[in-house]
Amino acid sequence: TLSYTRVWIPDPDEVWRSAEIIKDYKEGDKSLHLKLEDETLYEYPIDLQGNELPFLRNPDILVGENDLTALSYLHEPAVLHNLKVRFLESNHIYTYCGIVLVAINPYEQLPIYEQDVIYAYSGQNMGDMDPHIFAVAEEAFKQMARDEKNQSIIVSGESGAGKTVSAKYAMRFFATVGGSASETNIEAKVLASSPIMEAIGNAKTTRNDNSSRFGKYIQIGFDKRYHIIGANMRTYLLEKSRVVFQAEDERNYHIFYQLCASASLPEFKDLGLTCAEDYFYASQGGDTSIDGVDDADDFEKTRHAFTLLGVKESHQMTIFRIIAAILHLGNLEIQAERDGDACSILSEDEHLNSFCGLLGVEHSQMEHWLCHRKLVTTAETYVKNMSVQQVVNARNALAKHIYARLFSWIVQHINKALHTTIKQHSFIGVLDIYGFETFEVNSFEQFCINYANEKLQQQFNSHVFKLEQEEYMKEGIPWTLIDFYDNQPCIDLIEAKLGILDLLDEECKVPKGTDQNWAQKLYDRHASSQHFQKPRMSNTSFIVLHFADKVEYQSEGFLEKNRDTVYEEQINILKASKYQMVADLFQDENDAAPATPVGKGTSKISVRSARPAIKAANKEHKKTVGHQFRNSLHLLMETLNATTPHYVRCIKPNDEKLSFKFDPKRVVQQLRACGVLETIRISAAGFPSRWSYHDFFNRYRVLMKKRDLSKNDKKQICQTLLEDLIKDPDKFQFGRTKIFFRAGQVAYLEKLRADKFRAATIMIQKTVRGWLQRVRYQRLRQAAVIIQRYARGHLARRLAEHLRRTRAAIIFQKQYRMLRILRAYQRVRSATITIQAFARGMFVRRIYHKMLVEHKAITLQKYARGWLARTRFHRVRAATIVLQCCYRRMKARQQLKALKIEARSAQHLKKLNIGMENKVVQLQRKIDEQNKEYKLLNEQLSTLTSAHTSEVEKLKKELVQYQQSHQGDGNQLVSLQEEMQHLRMELEKAHGERKVIEDSYVKEKDLLRKRISDLEEENALLKQEKEELNSRILCQSEDEFARNTVEENIQMKKELEEERSRYQNLVKEYSRLEQRYDNLRDEITIMKQAPGHRRNPSNQSSLESDSNYPSISTSEIGDTEDVIPQVEEVGMEKAAMDMTLFLKLQKRVRELEQERKKLQTQLEKKEQESKKSQVRDDFSLILIFHVEQEDFAYNSLKRQELESENKKLKNELNELRKAIADRATQNNSSNDIQDSYNLLLNQLKLANEELEVRKEEVLILRTQIMKGAQQKETGKNMESITNDARWPNSDKHIDQEDAIEAYQGMCETNRMTEDWGYLNEDGELGLAYQGLKQVARLLEAQLQDQRREHEEEVEALKNEVDAMKEEMEKQQQAFLQTLQLSPEAQVEFGLQQEITRLTNENLDLKELLEKLEKNEKKLKKQLKIYMKKVQDFEAFQAVAPAERRQHERNMQVAVQRKEKDFQGMLEYYKEDEPLLIRNLITDLKPQAVSATVPCLPAYILYMCIRHADYINDDQKVHSLLTSTINGIKKVLKKHNDDFEMTSFWLANTCRLLHCLKQYSGDAGFMTQNTPKQNEHCLKNFDLTEYRQVLSHLSIQIYQQLIKIAEGILQPMIVSAVLENESIQGLSGIKPMGYRIRSSSMADGDSSYSLDAIIRQLNAFYTIMCDQGLDPEIVQQVFKQLFYVINAVALNNLLLRKDVCSWSTGMQLRFNISQLEEWLHGKNLQQSGAAQTLEPLIQAAQLLQLKKKTSEDAEAICSLCTALTTQQIVKILNLYTPVNEFEERVTVAFIRDIQMHLQERNDPSQLLLDFKHMFPVLFPFNPSSITMDSIHLPASLNLEFLNKV
Repeated sequence: TLSYTRVWIPDPDEVWRSAEIIKDYKEGDKSLHLKLEDETLYEYPIDLQGNELPFLRNPDILVGENDLTALSYLHEPAVLHNLKVRFLESNHIYTYCGIVLVAINPYEQLPIYEQDVIYAYSGQNMGDMDPHIFAVAEEAFKQMARDEKNQSIIVSGESGAGKTVSAKYAMRFFATVGGSASETNIEAKVLASSPIMEAIGNAKTTRNDNSSRFGKYIQIGFDKRYHIIGANMRTYLLEKSRVVFQAEDERNYHIFYQLCASASLPEFKDLGLTCAEDYFYASQGGDTSIDGVDDADDFEKTRHAFTLLGVKESHQMTIFRIIAAILHLGNLEIQAERDGDACSILSEDEHLNSFCGLLGVEHSQMEHWLCHRKLVTTAETYVKNMSVQQVVNARNALAKHIYARLFSWIVQHINKALHTTIKQHSFIGVLDIYGFETFEVNSFEQFCINYANEKLQQQFNSHVFKLEQEEYMKEGIPWTLIDFYDNQPCIDLIEAKLGILDLLDEECKVPKGTDQNWAQKLYDRHASSQHFQKPRMSNTSFIVLHFADKVEYQSEGFLEKNRDTVYEEQINILKASKYQMVADLFQDENDAAPATPVGKGTSKISVRSARPAIKAANKEHKKTVGHQFRNSLHLLMETLNATTPHYVRCIKPNDEKLSFKFDPKRVVQQLRACGVLETIRISAAGFPSRWSYHDFFNRYRVLMKKRDLSKNDKKQICQTLLEDLIKDPDKFQFGRTKIFFRAGQVAYLEKLRADKFRAATIMIQKTVRGWLQRVRYQRLRQAAVIIQRYARGHLARRLAEHLRRTRAAIIFQKQYRMLRILRAYQRVRSATITIQAFARGMFVRRIYHKMLVEHKAITLQKYARGWLARTRFHRVRAATIVLQCCYRRMKARQQLKALKIEARSAQHLKKLNIGMENKVVQLQRKIDEQNKEYKLLNEQLSTLTSAHTSEVEKLKKELVQYQQSHQGDGNQLVSLQEEMQHLRMELEKAHGERKVIEDSYVKEKDLLRKRISDLEEENALLKQEKEELNSRILCQSEDEFARNTVEENIQMKKELEEERSRYQNLVKEYSRLEQRYDNLRDEITIMKQAPGHRRNPSNQSSLESDSNYPSISTSEIGDTEDVIPQVEEVGMEKAAMDMTLFLKLQKRVRELEQERKKLQTQLEKKEQESKKSQVRDDFSLILIFHVEQEDFAYNSLKRQELESENKKLKNELNELRKAIADRATQNNSSNDIQDSYNLLLNQLKLANEELEVRKEEVLILRTQIMKGAQQKETGKNMESITNDARWPNSDKHIDQEDAIEAYQGMCETNRMTEDWGYLNEDGELGLAYQGLKQVARLLEAQLQDQRREHEEEVEALKNEVDAMKEEMEKQQQAFLQTLQLSPEAQVEFGLQQEITRLTNENLDLKELLEKLEKNEKKLKKQLKIYMKKVQDFEAFQAVAPAERRQHERNMQVAVQRKEKDFQGMLEYYKEDEPLLIRNLITDLKPQAVSATVPCLPAYILYMCIRHADYINDDQKVHSLLTSTINGIKKVLKKHNDDFEMTSFWLANTCRLLHCLKQYSGDAGFMTQNTPKQNEHCLKNFDLTEYRQVLSHLSIQIYQQLIKIAEGILQPMIVSAVLENESIQGLSGIKPMGYRIRSSSMADGDSSYSLDAIIRQLNAFYTIMCDQGLDPEIVQQVFKQLFYVINAVALNNLLLRKDVCSWSTGMQLRFNISQLEEWLHGKNLQQSGAAQTLEPLIQAAQLLQLKKKTSEDAEAICSLCTALTTQQIVKILNLYTPVNEFEERVTVAFIRDIQMHLQERNDPSQLLLDFKHMFPVLFPFNPSSITMDSIHLPASLNLEFLNKV
């Protein structure tokens, strides 16, 4: 043994202590030198004979494993330490030990049992998640479903270990996962049985406040679909003695205290109960209350459970009466008589009265037989008195018997309530049974309990052994026999022939048998047995060596408890009770066979803890308690052996019931007793450590050589490595899929791996440290060189500074001396000059003053004479002005009056306009002249500058030549300079002239500005006032309105979100109920359907009323053609009953006629108003619209014709209805009625067809006549129009309809004289008059439009003048800048200006070109349209002769019918509606319309709805919409797992909803419509209610889409996001146990990569986009899916220890970034999907952050804002180092985190609700497609649809 190896040594307090070897051990040493954890030294002695060395300790990296079998060293101290670390440090109460789940009671409520945890474990493999009771339950459920074999979950442990709670949670899991398919709510009943059984079978003990004092086995039955259909309960060995006796600090059964706590209720007054302390049977233990338990509240839960299980109220009251009677029985006062041989009970005893009254028995008999007993011999019968002790024993026996019978009755009724008639396919049993018990005094109950545990342990050992053998054989490992403990000898000692139980039964049959005699027989018979011992100090006790421990039993009371004697006389009194239920409890007493609560004679036997005694005469035939218990135990073992068992071992950590306190002694005792250590021993005897080749390769690849890694066969690589590392071939075995290791070999491999890492780490550290030292040295050397350089430089600079300062001082001295002498000289000189200046100034001032006085005198004289002359002139001028003013005022008034008169005339306005036009023209001319002058001056300037520059250059050249030839001649140079000077003067003169011209230009420009500004002032003032008023009004209202609007919007958004969420949940629930309703209705239809059944109209109406959708509130049918099919459909047998319908139709027709007249008058008023407001400028376009004019004339005539014939049709309709009704009521013969009815119908149809033909002929003839008349008049009118040149707007485009109406009016006026009789025949004279009026209005409107256009032209001229001003200002600025520049710069600036101008012109021309191109495209499109019309017209003309010949048979004149355009409506017959729904919805595949317009079915359906709306058929609209909605539901129900189909119908439903909104006529939905789309709006019906129904349907489809997508994604999420190794080689696999069993794994590899999820998301995105789903809905879909990814991954992370590591955090962050990148690539950033991943991102960061100091804790708290406190602490508890170089998170750090987070108000929920669904919003998204542009593909088979 090497030093520094860690070992375990025994310890009296902690059982095992850890120590470290500090000195190498050599063979033969008597002791080991150890150092304990507290640094103390210890010498551990070694037994040289046994050579037993201490147990080795596992590496730290293996500590805290989920599975104890994953430990490399498997022994007791390793198991205990692992459980302690998990329980205390990580607060994990569950741990696997092979196939066993070890559950330690935390004595604290933990948040790990919520509904979301159940869903998280559902469907998961057992080893994938952290250990949990739900994982065991899921494993059992999955194996039952896959293997179709019954399962059992065996929950055992001593009292207070948590068996009942574990069993309860297992049943809750089955109730949730396997909920019942029907409405019987059986799972709720299964759960409801728990509070009842706890009330009557649980009690407070010293070890547990809610201890189960009986064993129970609950079988939960499932059908073929694995839904719960029923349950059955068996009970074992109820502790009856507790009814009459409780030890110190214990209580009786809970029901007694619950009843006492509720005794004050009115219904319990008759029970006569008070508080529990007043009753002997309830107060022997002392305290009658339990801390934190409300007995009254629990009693309410018990009563509610009774009611839920169907126990009648009367039976409940009887149960409570019996329980109260038992309490009263215990308080009987027994008085001794005659020296104690006899006793009596007072007849006035109130408790006896209450007992007899509550049970309904005779008082006197009960009083007598409680104190006496009957002895029966062969000769006679004796009545014998009993002593006080005998009476007390008999009373107690009676109380126990009554309670036992009541217990059995309740269990029987629970089983009845849980029973089902449906055939059971399989079941899962949950066994909640007492564990091994040993006390200071052990009696008959402990003996039976330990006997049952011996049997269970034997079954457990054999099952573990069998599983081991199967695993070895499956992997092909040679099987060597493992010796495991077999407790069959101990079982034989108890139950074999002449065993303990046999001898006990035999002694019970002996009349005077005693416990001492029985004990002596045991000593004699079994003294030689290895499992039986006799105590040294006792002759009445015996010791049995059980598998867990040896237990000493006291024989006192064994015989009495085994007999369970009750006197027959007392039972007979109870049988005679007046209460039927009390009597029934004891009626089956004489049955020889052991009665059971449920299922006598069947396999489902419920065995009670004890049986009541049979009467004395039949004692030999009565089965003892021991015999019954042995039989029921054999039945239980048979059941368990026929099922697949799963084991849960509950451990009690301490006896004080303190939360998270771990007592090693008590835990080890229970581990030995419950078989966990035996599992470990069996595993350790073989190959306990098992690795798959892939995991082994990933973990230990660091130990492999490079040449081995190059091989492709991983299995061969692993074999080569192990053969090199482990020399002993017996230490490992190679299986088919796994490598098997002996104990300790994984620890050895871990040590080699750690050594390899340590060597690599040392090498890295050596290299890094050397590099750091070299870097430090180089840095120091460089610093020294720099310091030297700077020091030397500083000294040099200081010397230079000294020299410079010396030189500067000398210079300063020199300059200062010179300056001082200079200043003295200057002072003398300035004084002399000052004196001279003042003297000379004085003389000059004297002369100046004299001249000034003379000048002032002359000036005064001049001004005085001038003032006198001006004064006289002003007086004369003022008088003249007064006279002129008076005269001019008179003339002005006269002129003003004339002007006012003139101003009112129109001529004046024209003159003003003419004057203004002249002024504008003059201004324009002046501007043009000034521009010309400006250009001329510019040209002159440019010529001058160019001449000047050329002259200067010429002179320079001559000067150079002259200087070269005549250097001495200076005269010529002077002359040249003079000439150049002369030229410069000329240039300056030219500049001066230019400046004068520019000044004059500026002045004229200012004058123009003033004139124009005067014209604009008035308009500007008015505009300003208007704007000020508007701004004031807006400013006052906007502030308050804006604030209120913002607040209201925020509030409304919140409320809207909440309401939407609630609403969509309701819709979801509604769809579920509707689905269930449909299923039931289908079943009923199938059951009730008879052949040949035909649905009549009343049947149909009832179906329609059953629909979930409201009917349309619209008008009734008012057309004959619509009534005829309806009457046909109803049939003659209903004609008499439908007279009321005909009367209603008549009334409705009259109402419609009145509404039509009102609408017509309103339409005429609107047309007149619109005609007044529009301008009719030109009739030149009439020929272009000649074809359209024919349609207009045709339609107007048709409308008049229809109006004239409307009355006739109504009269005929009424007469026809009356005739049908009369014939229906008069004729009795059905054949005659049918024939006459058909005849009438045929006549009516023929009449209608004839009428239609005649109407068409008349209309076509009239149109042809009007066409000929119009052609005659067109030439005349066009000539007059073209000759009239005074209209300035003759080329303006006018509206087509206005022009046609005006022209038609004129044509009718001219035609009036030619065809007077014809026109007047149908009121055409009025139409002609109307046409003249329209022409007059047209001319008047033209005059007004001329004025308006004149004003617009003036405004345009003003704008042009402003533009010219700006242009002139720019040019002026450029000109001024040019003048300031040099000649070269002027040329360059001129070029830049020209380039800029050309560029601007080029851009303007480009814009003009683009506009012309667009215009050209438009004109080409129009030309194509007109060409198509012309071609159609020509084709029609070619076909016309054939039509004409056909028409000639029926009429004299043949006319040509014009082809009409598609109006975006589709017509179909009512009988084709099912075919439409089938072809367009039910049988339609999305691929069939993939190449067409997205959402084509929705558009087709809307066009059909629009036609039904157009013909005003509300029944057709209602039927079509209802059929559409039902058809979509049917398709979705059929394809409820097809994402493409669901997405397709979600897109179409939303598009149909958008169409109903877009074309509803509601202004709010029509803002983006084109005029063409507005023509396609619905005219008659308001389909708001159907919009609501479609909105509901859209929500249901959306929820189904999400459900399908989640179902596809959910299996991928954990594997792809958490387990997939995206970054290769980053994660190292930790050692694991064999928890992931083959039985729990699905076949095949179910792992997914992240690419698989991304591919699936791409598929979803492509499908939704291709099918035209709204982008907003697509965003919401991916937000929901990303939330599911986040929730499932995070929940899995929170429940798995193996993925909480640093490397997983890195992988997780990388995977999330890939998902975020995908969102960015699909432009889904705004969807909010990335935000839903925030908790998962923070969890990944938490795994990667440092976790040591308080600063780290603060950083974690500030970072993890999206995680709750519980989630953060859970992740830190689960954090597991992959390598031993990492450190675990300390408990102190986790406490620090909790302190930092205690201020948070986080929810208590640990897991995210992955079923949460965000409320969906369907924003309105109008389509730009017009209905008339949609093409119907032939593949849809919709030939029966006709385009309208």
